[in-house]
Amino acid sequence: MGCRVIKSTMSVVLLLLCLGVTGVHSGASDHRYKPDETVPLYANKVGPFHNPSETYRYFDLPFCTPEHVKEKREALGEVLNGDRLVEAPYKLEFRVDHESKSVCRKKLSKEDVAKFRDAVEKDYYIQMYFDDLPLWGFIGKADKEGKSDPSEYKYFLYRHIHFEVLYNNDRVIEINVQTDPAAVVDVTEDREVEVEFLYSTKWKETVIPFEQRMEKYSKSSSLPHHLEVHWFSIINSCVTVLLLTGFLATILMRVLKNDFIKYEHDEESAEDQEESGWKYIHGDVFRFPKHKSLFAACLGTGTQLFALTIFIFILALVGVFYPYNRGALFTALVVIYALTSGIAGYTATSFYLQLEGTNWVRNLLLTGCLFCGPLFLTFCFLNTVAIVYSATAALPFGTILVILLIWTLVTFPLLVLGGVAGKNSKADFQAPCRTTKYPREVPPMPWYRHSIPQMAMAGFLPFSAIYIELYYIFASVWGHRIYTIYSILFIVFIILLIVTAFITVALTYFQLAAEDHEWWWRAYLCGGSTGIFVYGYCLYYYHARSDMSGFMQTSFFFGYMACICYAFFLLLGMVGFRSSLLFVRHIYKSIKCE
Repeated sequence: MGCRVIKSTMSVVLLLLCLGVTGVHSGASDHRYKPDETVPLYANKVGPFHNPSETYRYFDLPFCTPEHVKEKREALGEVLNGDRLVEAPYKLEFRVDHESKSVCRKKLSKEDVAKFRDAVEKDYYIQMYFDDLPLWGFIGKADKEGKSDPSEYKYFLYRHIHFEVLYNNDRVIEINVQTDPAAVVDVTEDREVEVEFLYSTKWKETVIPFEQRMEKYSKSSSLPHHLEVHWFSIINSCVTVLLLTGFLATILMRVLKNDFIKYEHDEESAEDQEESGWKYIHGDVFRFPKHKSLFAACLGTGTQLFALTIFIFILALVGVFYPYNRGALFTALVVIYALTSGIAGYTATSFYLQLEGTNWVRNLLLTGCLFCGPLFLTFCFLNTVAIVYSATAALPFGTILVILLIWTLVTFPLLVLGGVAGKNSKADFQAPCRTTKYPREVPPMPWYRHSIPQMAMAGFLPFSAIYIELYYIFASVWGHRIYTIYSILFIVFIILLIVTAFITVALTYFQLAAEDHEWWWRAYLCGGSTGIFVYGYCLYYYHARSDMSGFMQTSFFFGYMACICYAFFLLLGMVGFRSSLLFVRHIYKSIKCE
């Protein structure tokens, strides 16, 4: 049985990797062309420039449509990215120039004109791929100059496209596209229009080597100004974090030192003296938390997401996610999440059994659904919205079936194998103090020592260390900027982990010093509270820093960002709890507990 599970798992993993290879290497076409050979040009999608999730198929607009539309076969990651490549109506032969070559002559109906006018009004752009090199262009322009009343605006459709292609020997190096501002069609009024679509091609030789052809797309994020801002944000975060954490560390170490001296003095002077502070609750501090199954599931899922993040960073740092490598990130996320599910199963089950849990099977099922469940429900709603809008973000049934097969044949079996391994590990919970039979009553606390104020304090400092970098990430994920400086992002991530761990440890100490022994869930919630701050930043970014609009784009932005922030909550909560557990074990090992 186990061998069959492993064999089926490995076969699906190989299938996934085959699906992912196209996505990982699609940006580096190594084809050599002969003179007059047709270079593939694919039209990808069209959509409002300010709504990156709201994209449609190229031929949803009434362009020149060939008799037989040829679709390009796409990898899993490309489909998840919303790419729907079809063969474009423009024919570009290698090193063959064209001047005002006709694509087609077409009579636009009133409905066609209305479609184009609506697209021009919403700043629709076109994305294409020429020999796997991306190119963009707007489909038209709006004349608003000197007009205050929107009813007076004029809308024009571009009908002539100029392609300028650079080549080196027998390889394509670069492509630029321009539209002729003089060759336009007025689509302001609903009337039939006769229009001829044209294109021109100009080939130029260059000395740029083929290996450097993608550098053009990564230069924007590596410009001195952007690098200066990035490094300023890093230095600012480091200085702020070092000062605050150093200050808190000094206070904490001094207080702990005084505590140790005091407790040693108390033991020597009077054995029957009443204890106080965190030593007073040594019989309750390792009392297992309520809802232990949910707690273990959160810990297991957070550990899996941490492993997923580390593997993604490794791939990014070795250069897998180069600019416009279509679908590589989504392919990597799906594959690595499936392969790391065993980590979640092992961590959750072993910790659950350490907490003296009995129903480990139910705990394993809860672990498997804790993150996938909300993500699946969000996807169902957003995919339905995309289907209603006829957008490319709507996944085809075949892709949904592939993802379900991945979950059924890879994720779930590895989760079960991890759970079985965790069950057989039979590790005991390492508690330096014995737990009393009956719990002590927690004394009344002032309002600022309750969970929500503590979470607000815990999340603010880590968020302040990353908020500058968040803008660049958001502008890349929810905009058209390119993000390639993964080394800086990795440094920011390490700073985030250090600050989260330290602030959670500090708040845990103050909680124990106040004789509140219910620290397990508090440490997890305080660690994960940064995810709530990031979601708060989403509200600010949507209203103040972006021009997104419409129900579909709004629902996609807040829906998927809720899932991402939830993942951050689980990940950082795990980091906060693990740090607090190490700290609590350390301080109670340092004193004599009866």
